[in-house]
Amino acid sequence: MRRSERGKGRRKLFHTYYDYSLLFLVLFLVGFGLIMIYSTSSFNAERNFGDAAYYLKKQGIFGLLGIGVMLFVSMFDYRLFLKPLPIIRIRLVTLFYLICMGLQVYVLIFGRVVKGSKRWIDLGPFGFQPSELSKVALIVFVSYIIQLAPRKLDKFSGFMRVAVFAAPLLLLVVIPNFSTGLIMGVIFVGICFVASRKKLYFIVAGLLGVAAGAFFIFGVDYRGERIEIWRDIETHPKGYQILQGLYAIASGGVFGKGLGQSMQKLGFIPESHNDMIFSVICEELGLFGAVSVILLYILVIWRLFIIAINAPDLFGGLIATGILTHISIQVLINIAVVTNTIPSTGIPLPFISYGGSSLVFLLFEMGIALSISNQIKYEKA
Repeated sequence: MRRSERGKGRRKLFHTYYDYSLLFLVLFLVGFGLIMIYSTSSFNAERNFGDAAYYLKKQGIFGLLGIGVMLFVSMFDYRLFLKPLPIIRIRLVTLFYLICMGLQVYVLIFGRVVKGSKRWIDLGPFGFQPSELSKVALIVFVSYIIQLAPRKLDKFSGFMRVAVFAAPLLLLVVIPNFSTGLIMGVIFVGICFVASRKKLYFIVAGLLGVAAGAFFIFGVDYRGERIEIWRDIETHPKGYQILQGLYAIASGGVFGKGLGQSMQKLGFIPESHNDMIFSVICEELGLFGAVSVILLYILVIWRLFIIAINAPDLFGGLIATGILTHISIQVLINIAVVTNTIPSTGIPLPFISYGGSSLVFLLFEMGIALSISNQIKYEKA
């Protein structure tokens, strides 16, 4: 046999992989979220705006926009983040990070105040919350810094080196929005923990994180007050929302009252379509519905885990790890707050809670995850 023929006989065929399971799960959660937003908001929307579908329409627009962004981003190679841009000769990932820092500075100076917090930038009829985009920037930028010298993370000094690069954006976010800053901090530590071969020094990092968190909590009056509300939810005058949410959960039973049949959403739970939407899910769909939603999130996390461990390079694996950590911690905190397991904090339920900025940038993240999956090669049998 000639050499060329032998070479042909040994040639392996590789196919690209695209995680359609993750795509289907995300689309299902977005669709389910729209149904629950209409169910939870129709009464108040009709009363306040004369249109029962007011919130549904707004969220639907952002949902379509976010799905378009997700599909568009998934078609590109995620390693474009590492490419230097022409003329200015700066990597896209670095520019992305600097833009988010600039947006956070703008919010601190010119941001719109909503419910006592300055977190929004006005864009005509819509508002934009840049902290949601900053989560994505942190995931990509920290992954980039680590992949430059992954061995350095085996020492605490290497961890602090990465922390120095991540700190400016984290501090700009945590000043006006502690809850989002907390999530970003967990994402940062999660990516570093996975990338490091030595885990013991993370105990020290954890203690430093707890100390910093305690400073930001007890250093501001209203955050310390949330601890008091959590400890005495039944009698504290400001424990009303969480208490009504617990009533909703308890009244749902095993199979719930039926979709659209919640009583607590009729003005008892303020803005039930936002962070407290899980309590209405429990009331209308019962324990069965609540467990089903949790299982859907577990499947999403599992698919992200599969992408992370099969990513073609460290950069892609760490980005997928960061996205996985983001979804996991946000689901965990939201459900823990609704069930009064931890003190109240404003964290939406991913893909389901009302909020345009949150939904669009979560779908942007999913587009990056799908882009990573699209670069995975497998051998054809």
